[in-house]
Amino acid sequence: MDENVFKTCLYKTRKLIEPTVTESPKIKETTFFRALLPVLFLLILLVYGLIVRPLVFKQPAFPLEIVFILSAAFAVTVLFWMGHEWEAIQHSIVQKLAKAIPAFFILFAIGLIISSWMICGTIPMLVYYGIKIINPTFLYVLAFLVPVVFSSLTGTSWGSVGTIGVVIIGISGAVGGDAGITAGAVIGGAYFGDKLSPLSDTTNLAALAAEVDLFDHIQSMLITTIPSAVLATILFFALGFIYPPAQNAMSTASGVQFLEALHSIFNFNIALLLPPVIVLYGSIKKKPPIPTLITSVLAAALLALIFQNYTISDVVQSLYKGYHTDMATWVANVPESVATLTNRGGLYALNEAITIAFMIFIYIGAIDHINAMSIVVHRIFFFAKSRATTILASLLATAITNSMTSNQYATSFVVGDAFLSKYDEMKIPRKVLSRSLEDTGTMLESVVPWTTTSVFMVATLGVPWADYWHWQLLSLINFIVAPTLAILGIGCFYHEIDQKGK
Repeated sequence: MDENVFKTCLYKTRKLIEPTVTESPKIKETTFFRALLPVLFLLILLVYGLIVRPLVFKQPAFPLEIVFILSAAFAVTVLFWMGHEWEAIQHSIVQKLAKAIPAFFILFAIGLIISSWMICGTIPMLVYYGIKIINPTFLYVLAFLVPVVFSSLTGTSWGSVGTIGVVIIGISGAVGGDAGITAGAVIGGAYFGDKLSPLSDTTNLAALAAEVDLFDHIQSMLITTIPSAVLATILFFALGFIYPPAQNAMSTASGVQFLEALHSIFNFNIALLLPPVIVLYGSIKKKPPIPTLITSVLAAALLALIFQNYTISDVVQSLYKGYHTDMATWVANVPESVATLTNRGGLYALNEAITIAFMIFIYIGAIDHINAMSIVVHRIFFFAKSRATTILASLLATAITNSMTSNQYATSFVVGDAFLSKYDEMKIPRKVLSRSLEDTGTMLESVVPWTTTSVFMVATLGVPWADYWHWQLLSLINFIVAPTLAILGIGCFYHEIDQKGK
């Protein structure tokens, strides 16, 4: 075939399969007011639907999915009014969703990880030995470190508090420990993993919102979280001598019953450490997240068949719908605390997070068509003229947004999208942005009294917010460390971009 004829055919074929995104010549200019309209509508809907309705009118809060569907519809209406064509708006939304597909894969894989680690006995074993070593003198430091391990392996703060957190609070009460200190330690430890674990939904969504690699995001968070955790550990250790409980933890009936039930359901041995070791290795070596997680799932499934008393059907069902203690047919009565710990995971475990993320991307994809967030941020944070002030502005915006919305999903995407271009303009690596989204977002939730997280913590642990918030040392220390490092320029990875520019 003649080369010119071939090129002509190829061109025509591309025109047929590529979407037409040509715009009307009568498009209104994107002024600050027009860019602000869809952002302001979302803000009003969030404040009314998530704060005013439940706290003032005592009515159910709006589902976050509906909030963003309505906001997306309003944004599209504004774009129509400005003269933009639907094909172009849809193309912008699809492009945004396309970037999110790998993260959606990871969220599905997290559910598989949790259920596979549960049925093979990895998580129960670590909880078992973590609880077993608690003694009065080290109650508070272990109340912090045990949830650190559990939340790091499961990626869930609420799950950690609602399981071993409840057990530790019970032990603390039985041995005469301070409930406020214990609760602060438990919550802080639970949020360590919620922030750093590759299995955490907020960790994955923050990386997704800032458009950075998951393990790059975790590496960046280590800069602020590890020093905060070390200082918190030292302080909790010291508090054990300042406010020492008086009895032995293992003398409590609840602690003994919990451990005996775990040991009757699962067989423990060192081989069960293989699944988390695989994830840890992949994180250190920066291996692709999805193959790493799936490899860990397969290893855990195999270990379950080798060392536990479960059938192939049990393993498959666990991966599909999540592990349930009903599978342990040889145990007559399973304590509620053990069931709360183990009954979780499965392919659809994070379907709510995935659905919310999907709806948020529709909204963001629509307003991205006119670069709305960037315009609004540049106007509001006009004072951010340096790298340090830009990071500080993102930390402040994250804190305000999370305090108002009580939802880290929304906070990550709204603030992340707003600051992307600003960080690029100031030549700040985006993994500093993803870290900032969690430093004053994820870490803030449990110390603000009206958030759903604080309400959950109070209801679950039975400790008033006023008693525990000032002992949630991990978050409080992190609030100091994050802006301090931003001001000093330490751990901000500027050299990575500066070297590229040479």
